[in-house]
Amino acid sequence: MNVLNLLLIAGTGTKSGKTSLACKIIEQFKDLNITGIKISPHFHETTEGLISISEDTGYAIYEETDRNSTKDTSRMLRSGASKAYFAKVWDEQLMNVFNKIMKYVPSDGPVICESPALRNFIEPGLFMIITSDIINKHKNISRLQQLPHLMFKLEELQEISSLPVAFENGRWTNASM
Repeated sequence: MNVLNLLLIAGTGTKSGKTSLACKIIEQFKDLNITGIKISPHFHETTEGLISISEDTGYAIYEETDRNSTKDTSRMLRSGASKAYFAKVWDEQLMNVFNKIMKYVPSDGPVICESPALRNFIEPGLFMIITSDIINKHKNISRLQQLPHLMFKLEELQEISSLPVAFENGRWTNASM
């Protein structure tokens, strides 16, 4: 399934810089009314600021309303995202949850999503992988590393003034090509 208005981000582990990369792109394109999405397979406790949109066996979807916390979706809002959504989901519900969230996104509006697993089902407009020398829990995404359109290191991210990405005609693209 092709989703051209989706920029999908994966990382090589916990704290590899997925949210930092998403926020840098959101800041770079503040005027586009980007929707930020964080999809997690972990069912941890829900925090303040998350408003439930849909829940069922194997998933829960929330809209983030708190711009001031350290949560990833709060960081997306602070960076300039017009909306941010958080989903806890089992893999077998992943596409169902993604499709539910996309109903809240303006047609062809730009979306940035953190979800390595989603890459197994979707061909995004642009796929990015971020790595880091300082990783808490390393994830094996070797199969996904064969698929990226762009790859960055967290340690180099602060040195880059703008990322080589573009959003034109409802599609994310690699602007360095």
